[in-house]
Amino acid sequence: MIYEGKAITVKEIEDGIAVLTFDLQGESVNKFNRLTLEELRQATDKLKTQDLKGLVVTSNKDCFIVGADITEFQDLFAGPEEELVANNLYANQIFSDIEDLPYPTVTAINGIALGGGMEMCLSTDYRVMSTKAKVGLPEVKLGIFPGFGGTVRLPRLIGADYAIEWICAGGEKRPEQALKEGAVDAVVGPEQLMDASLAILNQVVDGKFDYLARREEKKGKLKLNPMESMMAFETAKGYVAGQAGKNYPAPVEAIKVMQKHAGMTRDKALEVEAKGFAKMAKTSVAASLVGLFLNDQELKKKAKELEPVAGDVKQAAVLGAGIMGGGVAYQSALKGTPIIMKDIAPAGIELGLKEAKKLLVKRVDKGRMKPEQMADVLNSITPALSYGDFKNVDLVVEAVVENPKVKDMVLCEVEDVVREDTILTSNTSTISINRLAKNLKRPENFCGMHFFNPVHMMPLVEVIRGEKTSEKAIATTVAYAKAMGKTPIVVNDCPGFLVNRILFPYFGGFSLLVRDGADFQKVDKIMERFGWPMGPAYLLDVVGMDTAKHAGDVMAEGFPERMKYSEKTVVEAMFEAERFGQKNDKGFYAYELDKKGKQKKVIDPSVEALINSVQGEAKDFSDEEIIERMMVPLCIETVRCLEDGIVDSPAEADMGLIFGIGFPPFRGGALRYIDSIGVEEFCKIADKYADLGPLYHPTDGMREMAKSGKKYFG
Repeated sequence: MIYEGKAITVKEIEDGIAVLTFDLQGESVNKFNRLTLEELRQATDKLKTQDLKGLVVTSNKDCFIVGADITEFQDLFAGPEEELVANNLYANQIFSDIEDLPYPTVTAINGIALGGGMEMCLSTDYRVMSTKAKVGLPEVKLGIFPGFGGTVRLPRLIGADYAIEWICAGGEKRPEQALKEGAVDAVVGPEQLMDASLAILNQVVDGKFDYLARREEKKGKLKLNPMESMMAFETAKGYVAGQAGKNYPAPVEAIKVMQKHAGMTRDKALEVEAKGFAKMAKTSVAASLVGLFLNDQELKKKAKELEPVAGDVKQAAVLGAGIMGGGVAYQSALKGTPIIMKDIAPAGIELGLKEAKKLLVKRVDKGRMKPEQMADVLNSITPALSYGDFKNVDLVVEAVVENPKVKDMVLCEVEDVVREDTILTSNTSTISINRLAKNLKRPENFCGMHFFNPVHMMPLVEVIRGEKTSEKAIATTVAYAKAMGKTPIVVNDCPGFLVNRILFPYFGGFSLLVRDGADFQKVDKIMERFGWPMGPAYLLDVVGMDTAKHAGDVMAEGFPERMKYSEKTVVEAMFEAERFGQKNDKGFYAYELDKKGKQKKVIDPSVEALINSVQGEAKDFSDEEIIERMMVPLCIETVRCLEDGIVDSPAEADMGLIFGIGFPPFRGGALRYIDSIGVEEFCKIADKYADLGPLYHPTDGMREMAKSGKKYFG
């Protein structure tokens, strides 16, 4: 044994050939945490003194290396910029020492190799990839770019154009693509991986491959003349900036760094990369996106903790076909859970099947599914006009009209025909789960399962716990949501649950702005510039004014002190004028079909008179004032949901907003947004608008946090 640690071992396996194996003890995956990096330093120092013919680098786990340990990022990124630079240069010295070993090296990529894992692969002379592996550099998704030599080695290996796409898109590459683009040297089946890696080393020893020439090319300057360099990088910067948007600077900064060090040899280029990486790591975008990743890990951990209690869902059912029911049926069948789709009328069944077929045809047209797979999915959806097959159903999703009497009747009806252990759920967006549970015989088997529209696109599912809901009902519903490819968040019952309860104060802020003379089109533009996918007026048109009016009434009844308005709001005026939004092609905007048959919004001058009926004298608000008046109510209501115990943690609250209503990810969520401003400063901003009413009044808990300097995260 040449070296033995808790994450890495190195041993000689045959005449002059050694194998370095990553196998981080106590973890299901390999990752570059402090321990692994320190052991790699020690192992490399040992290897530098060995008289060997070659080295194979591999993993003893199903994955190769998933990347850096992101849980260590927050402390690291919070430190001084010069410490970040030094940290990266320390790591890069290890990779460079591996690259400089006095004998050839090859990585046997047996599984996922992402981020730092892929950069480890790049430091060796050759790479052999299993057909079951994936590789990539996804760092831009965390607001940074590769910092362990990825921006230096990859373009010198595969060329600037391919490297820019790998780094700026941040996607995972399958074996055939990695081979075609030159990132790996061979692709073989898993059982042949070690033999193929050893074969390469033996061919180098026999003089068939010149590993030193290849190594020098990777360590040298990028082979582009000044004109080629300008064309490659300048063209890419413009395109990538357009794709990423101004709120996500890392992809463009990665190109700038690659351009800057293109004419440098390895060690100087790595210094440029380290400084650029540190600059990105110190941005608020990186802090937010790393925070989101950690929040997502917390959600997955919570869902996993429920698994031992969950029942199996081998057969599901949805009540109410239509667009929503068809979407639920499609998603369930697509992800492998057969589902019965029941409606009281053949027309409803037809509409639900049409929705499912439409979504499947799109997948086939885009090459994401074969026609025979589409047939299999459709065969997993059983249309029904009666409850004949419901004895075999493990979980029911009720998705009929948003009317408590109708839902009550349907839920009681289905409870009588299913097994005693069947879980019943309601896809309601506003109606109290406790209220719907009152007439059920087995309320412990009932909870809310709120999907967001369109079901196939929106990742969030709110799982709503009623007073009598059992842990098994929650666990089974969470497991089913996960099986459907969704992110479930468990919340407690209240008007609007989590997401709608927070969204409607945002709409309230918008209504008050319009009342006070704001131009709704300007408000939309400012909030879109702030990072929302659409402004509040446009969002109301998409939601539907009838839906918004109904939900607003529920909120007003539940929270009258801050969500009941003494005068007619612009939403109520739109509803009364039957301007329902995209549903009937007229709302704040008018809607026309474009050349592809999709709705596009256009300015509708006729709406001006309606706006004037609920608006005082027109006033030009500053961008800052518009943002504050829109964001303060939303953020304070998020805090209230946390303080009221509607949601368990800041992570779940923020992820609910990002996955449910498109809160700008680069801002991290409402609570992280408050943290970025500072709770004390946020309270001062809110106090400027105290005369607008309780929506703008910080909670006592926030005042206490402001005094003590506390944060919601860390």
